[in-house]
Amino acid sequence: MESLFCYFYITKPFLMDALMTEILLKRIVIRPGLMGGRPVVRGLRFPVVDILEMLANGMTNEEILEQHPVLEAEDIQASLLYASRHMNRTRVIHAA
Repeated sequence: MESLFCYFYITKPFLMDALMTEILLKRIVIRPGLMGGRPVVRGLRFPVVDILEMLANGMTNEEILEQHPVLEAEDIQASLLYASRHMNRTRVIHAA
């Protein structure tokens, strides 16, 4: 498995980036009956917005992981990626 990873990483970095993106985004789950349908991490009752707010308030990844042992470093990365993708689809319409 490691040699396959190295092959894709060295010979096809764009494929590796897309693969890693998809793996990360699978950590974010939206279920109607869970937390009011808000995006959460790995189906836990831990909303993506909470991670974003902690980061916005100046907490480091290490502080977040220390205070919330249920989270993994990839959960923070996935939350940022999800937010980035979500904002990229958002359009602002200015009323005249």
